[in-house]
Amino acid sequence: MKVDRLVIRSQKISFQIDRLVPLVLLCLAGLIMVAMVMNIGRGEYPISPWDIVKTVLGLDTGNPDHAFVIYNLRLPRTLVAVMVGAGLAISGTIFQAIVRNPLADPGIIGINAGASLAAVTVIILFPGTPTYFLPLSAFFGALLMATLIYSLAWNNGSSPLLFILMGVGLSAIATAFTSLLITFGEIYHVSEALVWLAGSVHARTWEQVFSLLPWLLVLIPMALILARHLNALNLGDDVAKGLGTHVEWQRGLLLLVGVALAGTSVATAGMIGFVGLIAPHIGRQLVGPNHQGLIPTAALLGGMFVVMADFLGRTLFAPIEIPCGVVTAAVGAPYFLYLLITNRKK
Repeated sequence: MKVDRLVIRSQKISFQIDRLVPLVLLCLAGLIMVAMVMNIGRGEYPISPWDIVKTVLGLDTGNPDHAFVIYNLRLPRTLVAVMVGAGLAISGTIFQAIVRNPLADPGIIGINAGASLAAVTVIILFPGTPTYFLPLSAFFGALLMATLIYSLAWNNGSSPLLFILMGVGLSAIATAFTSLLITFGEIYHVSEALVWLAGSVHARTWEQVFSLLPWLLVLIPMALILARHLNALNLGDDVAKGLGTHVEWQRGLLLLVGVALAGTSVATAGMIGFVGLIAPHIGRQLVGPNHQGLIPTAALLGGMFVVMADFLGRTLFAPIEIPCGVVTAAVGAPYFLYLLITNRKK
């Protein structure tokens, strides 16, 4: 059967996607814009979608309060939700390919736990640290965790099964140390850390947007460039070597990209779980397993997932606000059990 594909090649980069992918990405981009407008318009001071569009485009809406509410309160929060969702989704896509397990997720295999431990350490022990330092510390925490997992899982080559098992064990240890810090920390800083651990984009400002943006501008293109190596690794090490892939080198580089995406996303919005599990699964159903089309698809799905979780968290029990991490867990945990049961029957 002939598959209609769009192919771009050069000496350094080879990019190949199904012609269906641009249409799917266009539809998802439209949906995510709708979700963003819904989220920006919802609150104690409701704003109509048309007024939101006019304000963002710089047209006169006749109400100066709209610009203040949108630009200072709601737009940065929504942008952070999109960016964090995209980062976690791409990270989950990478890890699922590296360990060749559809149940892999940065939160499940311990990467998020390492990032959380580092971030909570900074919040509780070093209060007043500049905002831009938090993603950096979370990145190094996630990197240290990934290095420990990778080295302990090494057995004449990296073992995907041992990678997951070591990740689960080290995640429990990191979570225990995080709980220890929360137990003995000062109450004000502990409260801040607990809100952060629940996973929330509440009160996020342009400072968080511009702190996370440079990481994504570097890491997302890297993930797209390395996507063809993910396709090879997903076929198994022997096949990947036969295709000319330097398996351990490429796996290590992809691991670094996935860790950086997860760590910086967790540092920005806390523990928002299951995004990296759900988005790649839905993406594969839409565009197939080719990672050159799957990565951007999963990124848009992840961004939309977190924005909608934030929207539901603000509206379901208003005026009480539920952190979006709680909403993603409420949706993701049953979905994870469904995947476990489905994979057991195969």
